[in-house]
Amino acid sequence: MSEYRKQINYTVACVSEFAHKHGLSLQEAFSFLFTYKAIEFIKDNYEIEHTLSFDDALDDMLMICEKNGGVLQ
Repeated sequence: MSEYRKQINYTVACVSEFAHKHGLSLQEAFSFLFTYKAIEFIKDNYEIEHTLSFDDALDDMLMICEKNGGVLQ
């Protein structure tokens, strides 16, 4: 599997886990994460983030969203 495909699979898994953790649909989670720059963060920091637990990665994603104005209800 190519490195690019691994990044895509990891990003999809992160979105899915984020949705589950926060009670969102996949579409809501992706929209939130994309709007508040967490998707970009995961793409730019894949080499480090994929070595962390999902819980740590999800916490990082939420922190990035909050820094960019994202608030979950």
